[in-house]
Amino acid sequence: MSLEVSESEALQLWRHVTLAMVHDEEPDLTVRQMAVLFIVYLDPPPHTVRDLARKLGVTKPVITRALNALGKRGLLQRRRSETDRRNVLVQRTVEGVLYLDRLARMIREAARELNGES
Repeated sequence: MSLEVSESEALQLWRHVTLAMVHDEEPDLTVRQMAVLFIVYLDPPPHTVRDLARKLGVTKPVITRALNALGKRGLLQRRRSETDRRNVLVQRTVEGVLYLDRLARMIREAARELNGES
């Protein structure tokens, strides 16, 4: 993927997407919650609390709080690993896929608007 944008264009795109998210009917997610969501949906599984904490450079309790919020919204789910019951695996949900599909459409639309396309 090759995408060339200036700093100003990148900020304008982020501004458009952020405003679209604010106007959307979905509850707002924190940047940390979004980061967790992106890792789980865009990186290959398995995903554990320990792995997510390492990738984000935060503690496991920080990840647990983010997972609690995302789980309440149905965007992720947790379950114990069948092979090692000490591990909790973080998994995708249909609701999470639909949320990210909607977000991708918002990003694409914002990029089109910035490019002057209808």
